[in-house]
Amino acid sequence: SAKDMKHRLGFLLQKSDSCDYSSSHGKKEKISSSQRLSQEEVRKWADSLENLIHHDRGLAAFRAFLKSEYSEENIEFWVSCEEYKKTKSPAKLSPKARKIYDEFISVQATKEVNLDSCTREKTSHNMLEPTLSCFDEAQSKIFTLMEKDSYRRFLKSPYYLDLVSPPGAGCGPENCKRNHTHTLDCNSNIISQCA
Repeated sequence: SAKDMKHRLGFLLQKSDSCDYSSSHGKKEKISSSQRLSQEEVRKWADSLENLIHHDRGLAAFRAFLKSEYSEENIEFWVSCEEYKKTKSPAKLSPKARKIYDEFISVQATKEVNLDSCTREKTSHNMLEPTLSCFDEAQSKIFTLMEKDSYRRFLKSPYYLDLVSPPGAGCGPENCKRNHTHTLDCNSNIISQCA
């Protein structure tokens, strides 16, 4: 049910929050827990996958959805590639690239992403002399895969619909006493914990 999904989303985001706490504590201080996620922001997530994953709270909601489908390796790979592209030290390129390759692309990868053999081979060849763009093709393929598949399911899921639905929509008898604004605030607070 939608209520169960909301609870699961909250649980996953809180769990993620506690895991990420030490690495991003400073960032969290800047985000007020009372910040509200506007319906306009949430509606923009339906315009494109880019809008969704370039918004901290959208990324958190999408990641929670993918975890519920046991396919979070795709978004984890995409995020790892984005972080990798920010590498400033040439000396760090090779070890970082190897870590991403071993985790997501190699035949024995623990979180192997679904790539065609040609892209996998090209990426493997790029590992000989890693550059900031060595994962671009693989990242693009995974982005397209998410865009055509899981993103469309996400937009039809309670993870998204509970945040964007107009007041009273999908309201069961047990929920009708709560107004939609309260529901939106609750969800945005849950998501903001992970942002």
